[in-house]
Amino acid sequence: MLPMTETASRCLTILACAIIATMEENSINATNKDTEFWVALSRVPQLGTVEFRRLESYFGKLENAWNADMKELKAAGIEDRPAQEIVAARNNSSPDDEMAALERAGVTAVTWNDLGYPSRLKEIADPPAVLFYKGTLLASDDRSVAIVGTRSPTTYGREAAAVLSRGLAQAGLTVVSGLALGIDGVAHRTALESGGRTIAVLAGGLDRVYPRDHTVLFQQIQEQGAVVSEQALGVRPDSRSFPRRNRLISGLSLGSVVIEAAEGSGARHTVYHALEQDREVFCVPGSIFSPASDFTNRMIKEGAKLVMGITDILEELNIAEVALRAKSPKKVLNPLEDVPEQLSFATVDDGDEGEPEEQVLLSQLTDSPAHIDDIQRSSGLPITTVSGTLTMLELKGNIKQVGCMHYIRIRETTAVYDN
Repeated sequence: MLPMTETASRCLTILACAIIATMEENSINATNKDTEFWVALSRVPQLGTVEFRRLESYFGKLENAWNADMKELKAAGIEDRPAQEIVAARNNSSPDDEMAALERAGVTAVTWNDLGYPSRLKEIADPPAVLFYKGTLLASDDRSVAIVGTRSPTTYGREAAAVLSRGLAQAGLTVVSGLALGIDGVAHRTALESGGRTIAVLAGGLDRVYPRDHTVLFQQIQEQGAVVSEQALGVRPDSRSFPRRNRLISGLSLGSVVIEAAEGSGARHTVYHALEQDREVFCVPGSIFSPASDFTNRMIKEGAKLVMGITDILEELNIAEVALRAKSPKKVLNPLEDVPEQLSFATVDDGDEGEPEEQVLLSQLTDSPAHIDDIQRSSGLPITTVSGTLTMLELKGNIKQVGCMHYIRIRETTAVYDN
């Protein structure tokens, strides 16, 4: 055999690369083509996680499942009714039309085999075979915490939602909720206002904003996060879809925080799903005289993590280092009993002037607990500013929450290090 020249070797290398590139392109196109059939089959009401897994296992590509007859579908383990619905769907709709409709609506579809599918959601027992979204889904969204609660919160509930959502956003976590009125809306808006990411999980198709009052918020979320749904375009939310939607809220999250939920609240479904998914459950305590807090208070009694501040969430999720980075490494905390009685906290120089709002609030706080409403009245600052500033001061270790929205100032002294 004659020795191969360098030129011939290069030609063969180029040819091989071209063949591989063509094969990869065909593979990608085949995957994209198959996505059409995942989307088309997702419209069949009787097809759930189990049925999709059976179809995928038996047929390999769902294009084959889409074109299968009744005999083949039954051989794949599909019951009569869903098999009949697949055949009917094939006669009444087109996968190409489904994808064209998604493109017109600006909606992206990912299957549980795609890299863009949220990895944490894939871990639950019944993930949706297809997830539709508008906006962006990032790998960092795996560090998410859900905030849910009543649609008719008290002032206390709204402030608690704002403080915790702001704290999570500032700690770099994505806030997940359901776009509902009340606590959900506060959580989404505060995350956006804090420059963080947020994900809204809808119970219907992404071309049907519900509630309509949140149409603007729906658009804003897409710019700093995503709106997602397991429902195809055109599907209206109903009483059955909301509880199932809640499994996605908890499934996307490391843990779920419940703020003001009565015994009949829909938020309880999120809690039950979170427990089934082995995810953390956090509850903000409420008044024993308020029916709005009956469920949250009972869950705390039964073992849910009681939340009095953002640190409670971060530490339970082993994300305490985020909070620690916000604290000054130059300081150590001294017991309050070491503070001379005549020394006002306002005169303590911590070596860091901070923001003007922080200095104002620090001047209002002592070692005696003060409620956020009293702090707001004495400072004259807007309640939203007070809430956000208190969160930052708590993260920095300047203050501590010692009860339901009650705060004290922690005196700091310069740390002494041995040489």
